[in-house]
Amino acid sequence: MQVNTYLAKQLLLAFMVVVISLTCVVWLSQSLRFIDLIVNRGLPLPTFIYLTILLLPTWLSIVMPIAIFASSLYIYNRMLVDREIIVLVAAGLSPWRLSSPVVLVSLIVTILCYSMTLYFIPVSYQAFKELQFKIRHNYTDILLREGTFNAVGKDITVYIRERNLKGELSGIIINDERNSLESITVMAESGALSVTEKGPQVFMRNGNRQSRNTKTGQVGLLYFDSYTVDLSGLNSMSQRAWKDQNEYFVHELLNPRNEAENSKRYKKFIAEAHYRITSPLLAIVLPILGLAVLLKGEFSRRGQTLRICSAVIVAGLVECTVLGSKFFVAQNAMLIPIMYGTVAAPLAIAFVSLISYPSNFKFRPKRDF
Repeated sequence: MQVNTYLAKQLLLAFMVVVISLTCVVWLSQSLRFIDLIVNRGLPLPTFIYLTILLLPTWLSIVMPIAIFASSLYIYNRMLVDREIIVLVAAGLSPWRLSSPVVLVSLIVTILCYSMTLYFIPVSYQAFKELQFKIRHNYTDILLREGTFNAVGKDITVYIRERNLKGELSGIIINDERNSLESITVMAESGALSVTEKGPQVFMRNGNRQSRNTKTGQVGLLYFDSYTVDLSGLNSMSQRAWKDQNEYFVHELLNPRNEAENSKRYKKFIAEAHYRITSPLLAIVLPILGLAVLLKGEFSRRGQTLRICSAVIVAGLVECTVLGSKFFVAQNAMLIPIMYGTVAAPLAIAFVSLISYPSNFKFRPKRDF
């Protein structure tokens, strides 16, 4: 019992270190996708951090099975090098008994992975897509982009030459064609953007207003010291037309509405649903496979490099097989059993390999000459 507690603590500690390390690496690489939102749209740092945090469940569902596999190999290889495994085997512990802490910790990680795939991923990803959409289509951000002609809605185009840190604008051009009978172009030297309850308004100074009647072609010109352009009514100019498959729960993916059964989107939904059910099982398949390779055979004083590499290759093949089965199921739904076989078969082989050792198993050191 004390041995199991000792191994479980070591595994949990290593698992947390690997999860944090891999998550930071993924976070840094994926954060580059949002650099445009910071540079061109002036996204505040807290909003940027919140945006990336919403993607954590998606990253963790991928990272955690790899982390428990890596931590299991690390802990047991270290114990092999320190001869602790040899002592435990000499005390009568079989490979299955030695692997029981890994099974326990892996079951906990599997439950965490299921919580991610079944609940947290659709909830967080939906919030992420909503926030991302609002940021990219928010008229206040569009209006403040410098040096480009920005289409705000269907009938308004805004150009701003420059804006300073205080929010003051210079070189403003607004072309307003909301009125089908009149086309209006307003130019000003400076101004500012204010957001009211009714919508955004652009306050302009020292400029002119040019209007042209679309029927008669008559042109009017007005010079002003101050002028306000009301851009209200643009709040609902952009709405999301469709959802990503990661935003749906499993039961919604299995019964997609408004999707024809033979359509590609329907098949992708079905594949995604079964992938969310099978992929968390990798958290127990990969570490058990790793130990089955690492603990099989005699101990070599030169180290277990070959077995560790073999375990990594086997785990990589299983991971690729699971991902590949998702692709094939998206093409043909009749291949769904293959998705479950890609995790069930390696798990069964690993369990049989660990249990099949004889009761009088002796972990003999291998002589190296």
